[in-house]
Amino acid sequence: MRDFRDAKLMAKSLREALAEQNVEISHSGALELVSAQFGYDDWNVLAAKIDAAVPTERKDPITIQPAIPIFRIFDVAKAMEFYRDFLGFGVDWEHRFAPTAPLYCQMSRSGMLIHLSEHAGDASPGARVFVPMSGAAAFQKELIGKNYPYMRPGLEQAPWGLEVTVIDPFSNRITFCERETKG
Repeated sequence: MRDFRDAKLMAKSLREALAEQNVEISHSGALELVSAQFGYDDWNVLAAKIDAAVPTERKDPITIQPAIPIFRIFDVAKAMEFYRDFLGFGVDWEHRFAPTAPLYCQMSRSGMLIHLSEHAGDASPGARVFVPMSGAAAFQKELIGKNYPYMRPGLEQAPWGLEVTVIDPFSNRITFCERETKG
């Protein structure tokens, strides 16, 4: 379905259809008619809207997205107790090559993605990840309120921001940090 960004093409189609009916109209006249059909005063107003809607080209065609950490796990129940029940991540999907094969899954919370893997060689236990965030104090309070028996993280003031560090049952460490901006 066409929209206002197709105005020039619509004006051309209009001119061609009218020409078949022996009605001649200039290109600018067709543009003005299409603008009116979209409810704009004139072509200049619609052209400005079209220009604003077209994304500007990036100078660098390469886009790098945030990394997705992969944490090695050895016990699915313990991993779910920690990541889902304690940290509040939701399970996005789970994959096993067979019913008894090791688990590989994705979990997320507030835009952060993590992968958990039982597969040997996917990751080494004892990894560390630094996670920028906002609301570190509220997050720490939420975690303490869950009374998880194996972890009661503190709130630490580092030179670069306020940190909450947790260690999963497999020795993977996650430091959530509300970075301070130097004003």
